[in-house]
Amino acid sequence: MKNIGIILFLLALSAVQGLQAQNDDFRKKAPEAGPAPRIEMGDYEQFTLENGLQVIVVENHKLPRVSFQLLVDVPPIKEGEFAGAGGLAGEMLGRGTESRTKAQIDEAIDFIGADFSTDADGMFGACLTKHQDKLLDIMADVLLHSTFPEEEFTKVQKQRLSELAYQKDNADFIAGNVSEVLRYGKDHPYGEIVTEQSLQNITVERCKAYYATYFKPNIAYLAIVGDVNLEQAKKIAEKYFGKWEKGEVSKEFFKRPEPPAQAEVDFVDKPGAVQSAIRITYPVNLKPGSQEAVVGNLVNTILGDGGLLGSRLNGNIREDKGYSYGVSSTLMYDKYIGYFSAGGSVRNEVTDSAIVEFLYEMNRLRDEPVSDTELASIKNYIYGKFARALERPQQVASFALNTARYKLPADYYATYLEKTAALGAEDVQKGARQFLLPGQAHIVVVGNKEEVADKLGGFSGDGKVHFFDNEGNSIKGEEATLPEGLTAIDVVENYLSAIGGRSQLSKVQDLSFNMTTSVQGMAMEMSMQRKAPNKMLMTVMMNGAAINTTRFDGEQGLVSAMGQEQKLEGDALESMKQQAVLFPEMEYNKKGFELALAGIEMVEGSNAYRIDVTYPSGIKITEYFDIQSGLKVRTIISQASPAAGEVTVTTDYGDYREVENIRVPFEVKSAGMGPFPITLKVESVEINKGLEDSIFKVE
Repeated sequence: MKNIGIILFLLALSAVQGLQAQNDDFRKKAPEAGPAPRIEMGDYEQFTLENGLQVIVVENHKLPRVSFQLLVDVPPIKEGEFAGAGGLAGEMLGRGTESRTKAQIDEAIDFIGADFSTDADGMFGACLTKHQDKLLDIMADVLLHSTFPEEEFTKVQKQRLSELAYQKDNADFIAGNVSEVLRYGKDHPYGEIVTEQSLQNITVERCKAYYATYFKPNIAYLAIVGDVNLEQAKKIAEKYFGKWEKGEVSKEFFKRPEPPAQAEVDFVDKPGAVQSAIRITYPVNLKPGSQEAVVGNLVNTILGDGGLLGSRLNGNIREDKGYSYGVSSTLMYDKYIGYFSAGGSVRNEVTDSAIVEFLYEMNRLRDEPVSDTELASIKNYIYGKFARALERPQQVASFALNTARYKLPADYYATYLEKTAALGAEDVQKGARQFLLPGQAHIVVVGNKEEVADKLGGFSGDGKVHFFDNEGNSIKGEEATLPEGLTAIDVVENYLSAIGGRSQLSKVQDLSFNMTTSVQGMAMEMSMQRKAPNKMLMTVMMNGAAINTTRFDGEQGLVSAMGQEQKLEGDALESMKQQAVLFPEMEYNKKGFELALAGIEMVEGSNAYRIDVTYPSGIKITEYFDIQSGLKVRTIISQASPAAGEVTVTTDYGDYREVENIRVPFEVKSAGMGPFPITLKVESVEINKGLEDSIFKVE
């Protein structure tokens, strides 16, 4: 099995993806900020049912629509080895009741054209006013009579595991996970992350226990927004949610996380990566509904609001320096503990330069007053963004819920823009000094250690780079020591011996694989036929029909997909020439190949030798060979993709079996190309079956 075949397979699957570019025109001189509009959110009423459910009613009779947002104010909880149970329970909530299957629920919702969803904190529904009773009947049934069907749980769990398998190789996802762990610490609920093991630990009973423990009306809120009045709302709430039984919900105290005493660079190695994912982050004690939250929003909008290409971070790092396609920052309030985070993805060679600019912009807001022109422009942007948000019923419901949940003044959101308008340059600078802490941040970087890490120590208060794995576990500075005198060629020769030996491998003239996989629930088959010295035919089948065929006759390559044919040229053709041989490792000792034994690293819990390989054509790949077995366990290669530009593809090999005196991997997992990971199961292997040259011929 060779990596080029997997890459071509993934390229075929991702061919339909595209990129959308955004074009924005900016005025050189921003208009002065107009008067802040007073927001009309509708009449606001509140009452409480006997079971403790607090109901908020926001009337809006412009359209014959109504929405129902049920929020269960679940306190921070430690899930430990079952991290992710709450999320699974929330998704399972709407997948079957005592009287309805998931299919019946979906059909009923579609029939009335409603929206309906559930999560770990409750549920949301919206529909035309005339259909509200039908929607509420379903919502009440789901809330009070959910059965958490075992078969649905199996589907959801597999889906989550599949998503995680793809995400865990994504640098941005890794950076987000590690940021949470370091920002809050593993002893705080916010510092827990979902892992493959924790997902596998979760059972239906664990989901039921989450629901039984935390879904109580006395810690819940119901926001009813839209074409409804107070009397109607009272009847609705009592009829559909009055029978919900209250109960005791305990809260555990957790020590409030604090920013680090000094800046710290925290690095996660992603071999072969051509970009670095950067996060500059730390916890912030910022409460919702406070004047500080209004100031903080203005500060963060100036610095790096994600929707504003004219923010300082984007203007500097994207527009001026060209280091990234887009960077942003977030300053988030929370009842328990909020956070700040700024970051984006940049090219390897400018990682240190980008961090310099992030820190520069944070310090500039702290040290220099913002100009009247910029302040006016940002305020205008906030006014428009706020007004657009109110067009969505869910956002109105969220504001109403926040008002009740955090005990805010009734006019907090109605006067929010007036509070913003009253802020001046001094307020912004004071807020920046309070919330922007470049000298007390975790500077999290996920990238290629060999190319990036050595340049970053100067950003740490202690002058060191601290290393972590993908789940935020510290990796000690001392690395496993390579055996004295061991070379890269020694490792490769050990691998060749482990799979059969040069003598046995040289007898192989052709090799055929038949494999199966599942892509988003669809069964697919792939056959790969190879013939010495470097001919290949690969066919991908779905429902008995070929959806992709790739041929290489040793000189020319042709890809046929979706009725279109394209000859391989340039780098793609050179890559095929180098990698289409049966056992490319047998060529590594020849002139033109450059090999470097880069060290010992962990791969799926076991130590492996890392070999960096440069082909004569200039192609670079990283390969890992298990120290104990000698077998290849991972290959990492950067590959051009029509959909996403240059991407890093990681391929893991396992379940080696012997076929005619040669050991072959019967399981191959690839991630990084396309929107989903691929796991190929080898169904059969044939050696020296006498393949004809004609089947590889490119016309």
